[in-house]
Amino acid sequence: MSAALQMMAFGLALLSTLFLLLATCTDCWMVNADDSLEVSHKCRGLWRECVTNMQDGVRTCDQYDSILADHPVKIVVTRTLLITADLLAGLALAMLLLGLDCIKFLKEEPRVKLKMCYGAGVILSIGSILGLVGSVWYAVDVYMERAMLVSHNIFLGVHYDFGWSCWLGMAGSTGCFVASILLTCCLY
Repeated sequence: MSAALQMMAFGLALLSTLFLLLATCTDCWMVNADDSLEVSHKCRGLWRECVTNMQDGVRTCDQYDSILADHPVKIVVTRTLLITADLLAGLALAMLLLGLDCIKFLKEEPRVKLKMCYGAGVILSIGSILGLVGSVWYAVDVYMERAMLVSHNIFLGVHYDFGWSCWLGMAGSTGCFVASILLTCCLY
């Protein structure tokens, strides 16, 4: 039972960590949500802004000036939280891999392997909370920006909604949290 639970937690943690990494690297945290006859699809990410021409499929991206340049708070905070969550999830994944019963590393020390799995669960939970806070922070900021424009009857021609990268970040963080629960609560 313990080995099956470990393998299930490892598979979920691996998939969720990949989701977090993809969310951090991709460029579609905000998408234009106009229902009009748009000829282009606009995505804003943490690192650049991309526009795809819907007629011929040509995609052009503008990199943000610099990592150290002045950026909106939502981009800086989300970058920081997601990069930290990625690093913690990667560390927890490596620690969990070494703590699995099916791995021959420290085979004669089952208590040490169990502590490694438990420690991986704790690290994974911290990373998942940071990733979830970063993703939800960004989503709430997008919503508040749109609500403020609507309440002031301001229409700029484009209005943005949550993109698939934002949803991927939330899904990856949630999966890491479930894996951490499996490792910390159910393994004992």
